[in-house]
Amino acid sequence: MPRRPSSWNGSERDGRDATAATQDRRAADQSRDAAFLGPTAHGKLLYKKCAACGEPHFYPRPHCPFCFSDKVEWAEASGRGTIYTYSVMRRAPVPYAIAYVTLTEGPTMMTNIVDCDLNSIRVGQSVRLVFKPSDGGPPVPMFTPA
Repeated sequence: MPRRPSSWNGSERDGRDATAATQDRRAADQSRDAAFLGPTAHGKLLYKKCAACGEPHFYPRPHCPFCFSDKVEWAEASGRGTIYTYSVMRRAPVPYAIAYVTLTEGPTMMTNIVDCDLNSIRVGQSVRLVFKPSDGGPPVPMFTPA
């Protein structure tokens, strides 16, 4: 079996150098990110729903993780959900709670639980969507008790 040159990085498969391939991937990622992150500036949380099998999923991706169809569409979440599980990080300089929240529409997402007494958080608790500012980026979807 012939040996690959030591500088081989896989990009030679399509005849382009690694820099061009990386730039193409970054542009595609930025386009997908903009479709999800843009609406957060207007207080909207989006998820994907498969047009082939009807299953909702989060994180948004170009193919359905249930049936692998590429017929996925954006849908707006109601902003309501329940805590599936959580953990309170008390050793951090500022304690915080991280959780999996199951949206009313079905998908489960990792997020933070904010604006509440961390000792009062419970599995199965109803929560509602809030957006918190980020350092130089779009607002971040988080949840607070309903």
